[in-house]
Amino acid sequence: MSPFYVIGHKNPDTDAVCSAIGHAALLRATGEQPTAIAARCGELSQRTAWVLERAGVAEPPLITDVRTTAGMICHREIIQVHQADTFLTAHRRMLAAGVRSMPVVDDEGAVCGVLNYIDLLGLLLPAQTDGISVRTVHASLSKLADTLLATSHGAALPPADHEEDLILLVGASSQNSVEQRLKQAIQEGNIGQFLVICGDRPIVQRAAIDHGVRALLVTGGNPVSKAMCELAVGKRVMLLCCHQDTASASTLIRCSRTVRHVMRTTFLTLPASEPVSRLRKRLASVEQTMFPVSDTSGGKMIGVLTTSDLVDPPRVRLALVDHNEYAQAVTGIEEAEITEVIDHHRLAGDLVSREPIRFLNEPVGSTATLVARKFLYRQLPPERGVALCLCAGIISDTLCLTSPTTTPLDREMLSWLAGFAALDTQAFAAEFFRVGSLIVTGAPEELLNADRKEFTEDGFTVSISQVEELGLHGFAARRHELEAALRHLVATQRYDLGVLAVTDIVGHHSLILAIGQEAILAKMPFERLDAALFDAPGVVSRKKQLFPAVSDALHHAK
Repeated sequence: MSPFYVIGHKNPDTDAVCSAIGHAALLRATGEQPTAIAARCGELSQRTAWVLERAGVAEPPLITDVRTTAGMICHREIIQVHQADTFLTAHRRMLAAGVRSMPVVDDEGAVCGVLNYIDLLGLLLPAQTDGISVRTVHASLSKLADTLLATSHGAALPPADHEEDLILLVGASSQNSVEQRLKQAIQEGNIGQFLVICGDRPIVQRAAIDHGVRALLVTGGNPVSKAMCELAVGKRVMLLCCHQDTASASTLIRCSRTVRHVMRTTFLTLPASEPVSRLRKRLASVEQTMFPVSDTSGGKMIGVLTTSDLVDPPRVRLALVDHNEYAQAVTGIEEAEITEVIDHHRLAGDLVSREPIRFLNEPVGSTATLVARKFLYRQLPPERGVALCLCAGIISDTLCLTSPTTTPLDREMLSWLAGFAALDTQAFAAEFFRVGSLIVTGAPEELLNADRKEFTEDGFTVSISQVEELGLHGFAARRHELEAALRHLVATQRYDLGVLAVTDIVGHHSLILAIGQEAILAKMPFERLDAALFDAPGVVSRKKQLFPAVSDALHHAK
């Protein structure tokens, strides 16, 4: 199952984070989404962090990209073989798992190759079909014995990793023919490579040992005399006995060859963090069909991926809160599955879904208000920490019910939640707005990004940041560095207009820095104090006052 996140907008404010926490808790409580996780796609402000600490609620995980990645969809139960495993081992694992390819690992568990079924067959088929090479097998006698489940009665077997060229000789011909072939091998100097295979033929067995072959394999479960075993030890001939008949044993000998001889050592490994959408393009012309997937830290294999897994992979599922525009959403939103939207802002028109979704959008002061009402309608009392978070969302976005965006529903829900949170809302609000004065301690970039939203309007791209303070007395000392930072933001992001509103929530008064096209600035409906600074008494709401004013300026600047 792909993850399910409830997430707010980039540069999240308290309402976005707390609404996500509240709605995720609701989805879990109702059983609609038992695995719902509240998430964020930006850093927490000091005020939001204070709220979570006060509520005893953990910080939501930071999710910066919701595109489906190789690590999300790879098969974690890895079917693999060791480079020293035999054909028989690899073949059985492939058949049991129903796979055609699998990774090959070394002694440390690191991927050293990829094994394909068609390549595996190369272990059974000789490279040439005439001459001595057709009867030569490069294999380990120890692994050969393991494959045949053979018992050893002669000289000690070499280590399992010792491989050598073995020339197969089936002792099914007459005694004279076998002896002539063994004598010829002595003349050619390769008798020490011969593996003689025969059944219940003591004379052939004795001849093979006397001539000093490398090994003798007695098939069919036939017994070997004690004297023959002692002779093999004396001649340093390995004597093996198996239950298979001669024909079967001859075939299975090739099954004891190790996969390292046919595995592909040139292959692609995929990082777990790479998005599937990018993989489709990158792997379109690659012949490899199975790919090891490695983690981004130590490069350890965490799973495998096949090209068929890329056709229609599961998408990350999202419920969006406090926004409904792609421009404000987490990166990769276009590739995610949006199941629900809860918001109190304007409709942007660029959000799309494959299937019908629940879409709740109402002109209230806070998204947390809408989430709280869901608890009320379901007759589910929120836990104290969740209730406190939702209270903070309402207080933050409505300036403790003093903003022009405040509605009767905001007042009703804040009062209802306060009972579960055991909260004095006025005292809490005063403490909340005293926390973390950015105008005093924050870096310019922090002020700009603490609560910033991006909009597209009439073909213009606009950024509007807002900082809420208990008074405007700290602005003058920071004005020039804030203006410089705003100019840099506009230039690097290619905005047509960049706005920073510093709002006095007590006096209901804003000072507005604006950088952009002069045609737009000239249409701003506020008193212009100088080239970049505007005075906006009574303006406290970005949604209901500031953005409509900017939108009107954009419209008349065209």
